[in-house]
Amino acid sequence: MEKYVYIDGKKYRRGYTTGSTATGAAKAAALMALNNKLVEYVEIDTPRGVKLNLKVENQSFRKNEAVASVKKDGGDDKDVTHGIDIFAKVIINNSGKITIDGGIGVGRVTKKGLNIPIGDAAINKVPRQMIEKEVRKVVNDLGADIIIYIPKGEEIAKKTFNPRLGIEGGISIIGTSGIVEPMSEEGWKKSLSIELKMKREQGMKNIILVPGNHGENFVEEVLNIDLKNVVRTSNFIGYMLKEAERFEFKKILLVGHLGKFVKLAGGIFHTHSKMADCRMEILITHLALMGAPKEFLREIYICPTTEAAIELIKGSGYEDVYNIIANKGKEKVLQRLDKNIEVEMIIFSMELNILGKSTGADNLLEVFK
Repeated sequence: MEKYVYIDGKKYRRGYTTGSTATGAAKAAALMALNNKLVEYVEIDTPRGVKLNLKVENQSFRKNEAVASVKKDGGDDKDVTHGIDIFAKVIINNSGKITIDGGIGVGRVTKKGLNIPIGDAAINKVPRQMIEKEVRKVVNDLGADIIIYIPKGEEIAKKTFNPRLGIEGGISIIGTSGIVEPMSEEGWKKSLSIELKMKREQGMKNIILVPGNHGENFVEEVLNIDLKNVVRTSNFIGYMLKEAERFEFKKILLVGHLGKFVKLAGGIFHTHSKMADCRMEILITHLALMGAPKEFLREIYICPTTEAAIELIKGSGYEDVYNIIANKGKEKVLQRLDKNIEVEMIIFSMELNILGKSTGADNLLEVFK
């Protein structure tokens, strides 16, 4: 596989996952523990079929015991784990079994829904398989106890989704292919879906979906609803709606800023501006249908942001456009879903003022209070 990938004509470097990083550290430590020799580079196989030659650091060893680290490299898809040192301590024994656990900086699972038992280290299935496979190549019929630890893991975890997922005390060791694809939306979408799945497995049947921070702040501060009812969608609103349908949620309340949700009224379900930016076109269409004069529509059309448009609409007599857009967005959402799910929508401004609601939004709000 090529080291680089081209996206929109630009060259991006691939990286490797925390799972690959931990695997490299564990294999290097196993080699040193068994052979009493320094290891500077270690080769591992990844599920993607790509071999990685990883630089080993922080080596120490004595008979049947060693410690080593490998630095995580996210390539050009850098996240908060890029550049951190992931350590492995390996103790060789005669049990014939390989055990894997997490130490400091590796999170512990505290909630159901992650396919890892509560109380276990947050080392996912594929990384566990990778670690065991590579260490088994080294120890053959012997056994090994492996501890993966990350000195800065607890600090870094505060910048991740882990606390929301019920993973406490550190980051997760993850990755299904072993390779980080630059600019990958799939990994991001899957991480959002995991939280949705967890909520369902914890018994929740109704959910509030928000694009991001502003939505969460609005739900908590204005609607006075506990954030345990909320899952973020980022720009992947269509994807998360279908995931909510797949997990069989019964009621969905969509809460978001006009800049995002006006796009839903036009049937646009990936709301990043690079995908589609018809905010003003959709807004002036509905204002025109309300009878707004041409000069007013022209002023709205040249607004650089929906917030600027909100200022123009204020006091114009056309404030009901937000309710119309909320109902149109609800209509488009229901057309997208296959199952009979109750959906309502609330639209707010950057000032966290309610602008508009779909007709049944107030009734659905009561479900979450």
